[in-house]
Amino acid sequence: MRSACVGNTTCLVAVLLVGAAGSVPARAETPAPTLSSIRVTGDARVTAKPDRVQIDVGVTTRATHSQDAAAENARQVEAMLATVRKAAGPGAVLKTISYSLNPTYQYHPKGEEPTLTGYNAVNVVQVTLDELAKIGVVIDSATQAGANQVQGIQFTLRDTEGVRAEALREAATKARAEAEVLASALGLKVVRILTVEESSPRVVPVRAFMAGAVRTAAAPATPVESGTLDVTADVVLTVEVSPAAH
Repeated sequence: MRSACVGNTTCLVAVLLVGAAGSVPARAETPAPTLSSIRVTGDARVTAKPDRVQIDVGVTTRATHSQDAAAENARQVEAMLATVRKAAGPGAVLKTISYSLNPTYQYHPKGEEPTLTGYNAVNVVQVTLDELAKIGVVIDSATQAGANQVQGIQFTLRDTEGVRAEALREAATKARAEAEVLASALGLKVVRILTVEESSPRVVPVRAFMAGAVRTAAAPATPVESGTLDVTADVVLTVEVSPAAH
C-alpha cells in the first residue's frame, strides 16, 4: 500500500495531529470550588478596680559643686526611704527609676557665654504598694522626710490574667455574633472559622487625681481617689460562609 503523504512535511503534520489527539484526557478536571468568607472584628472593654499603685517620689538638691549636690541628695533620699519603708510596711517595693546630676546655667540676653551657677541632683524612687489605703500616708511621709516631687501616681492590677481572659472572651463572642448577623443578612450561613487574630489586651492605667495639697503631720493624710481602669481587647475572625438552606 502506497503512502498518501505528499512530501515529508505533510507526513510530519499528520503525525503531530495524531499524537495531540491521543494526549487529550477523557474528561476535563473539575475546578476547585471558590471559598467564600467574611472578615469581622469584635472589641471589648472590661472595667476593673485597681489593687496596686505605683507612686513616683523624687528628691531634687542644688549646690555650687556637683559633689555637694550629690552628697546632699543621697542624704535626703536615705532619710526619705527609711521613713517611707516604715509607713508603707514590709509588702511595699521601693526602687530608684531615675537619677541625674546636671549643671545649671544663667543665660544672658546679649548672647554672651552662659555662666555656670551650680548643679542639680535628682533621684526619683518608685514605691509599689498593694495596700491602697496607705497611699496618702506614704505620700505625706515622703514629703515630710525630704521628697520635693511627686511625679506620678499610677493604679494598676496585681494580676491582669483574669481580666485579660474576660476581655478576650467578650471580644471573641462579639466577633462571632457579628459574623452570624452579617451572614444571615446576606442569605448565608457560617460554616466554620478559618482564622482568628487577636491584639493583646491592653491595660489602660489610671493616673490619680490628688484631691488636695500635701498636709502637715497633724492633718489627715493626702486623699487620693483610685477610680477604675479599663482592659481592652480586639479579636478579628475570618469565617467561611455558604448559601443558607431554604
